Amino acid sequence: MRIRDILRRKGDTVATVGPDATVRQLLAVLAEHNIGAVVVSPDGTSISGIVSERDVVRRLHDRGAGLLDRPVSDIMTAEVRSCGPGDQVEDLRRTMTEHRFRHVPVVEDGRLTGIVSIGDVVKSAIDELESEREHLVGYIQGAP
Repeated sequence: MRIRDILRRKGDTVATVGPDATVRQLLAVLAEHNIGAVVVSPDGTSISGIVSERDVVRRLHDRGAGLLDRPVSDIMTAEVRSCGPGDQVEDLRRTMTEHRFRHVPVVEDGRLTGIVSIGDVVKSAIDELESEREHLVGYIQGAP
């Protein structure tokens, strides 16, 4: 299975915030969309960074409530790993597990085209296993 298969099912909408948005504004976007991470982008198509709920919680612990009025660029991860729509889901799962991150932007021709979470990757694995199980049951029962 490829990343594009996940995006076909879940859609390609990506919540973004500009690097100058405040952490308070970031939290509003996270809550509004019920998501765990946002791509930081000045234009909605390029990637400046990524910021997650965990980033906010950890920085709040270190810096206090004043962080809420600071720009997102102060807490974002600037070195973002991305994947392409043609990449294998299994390869991405391995990378996400090894490097301990939960959200990966999808980039095609230098433009942000989607985002995949570890939940999306796990769901795709479960769907594949279910499909294989159905085929095996059909084979064993002699179905065409």
